[in-house]
Amino acid sequence: MTGGEGVRMLQRYPFVSLNTAFLIARIMTAVFFIAHAWVRIANNTIPQFGKFMESIGLYPGTIWVWAITVTELICGTLLLLGRGVRWATLPLAAIVIGGIALIHLHQGWFVGEHGTGGMEYSVALLVLLLLVAARKRER
Repeated sequence: MTGGEGVRMLQRYPFVSLNTAFLIARIMTAVFFIAHAWVRIANNTIPQFGKFMESIGLYPGTIWVWAITVTELICGTLLLLGRGVRWATLPLAAIVIGGIALIHLHQGWFVGEHGTGGMEYSVALLVLLLLVAARKRER
């Protein structure tokens, strides 16, 4: 590849239309939430998370965790299918904000490398949810 070809290729970046970028954002946001819920089920960490919830005063913890998990699965599926997108983002945003307030805020900003368990990933999810909800409203 010559220098000129490389420059022309970079001028086409990001290589997808705005509509396609928003579609990717909606689908990947759904995948993040669905995966989070399924891993919790597959690894059988719901009881452990339930004990944590009770340790911070949310009783019964297991029911709270199941409510979060089912909400992530249902709302994530709605996002994936492009159905009720604006409404599906609201409970997911509430879950993320709750997670920030109860867990991640006390652990700092960074999730990895410079810290553990911080809120940077959660804030990124909130931004994605906002973009997905705003795009659906504009259409």
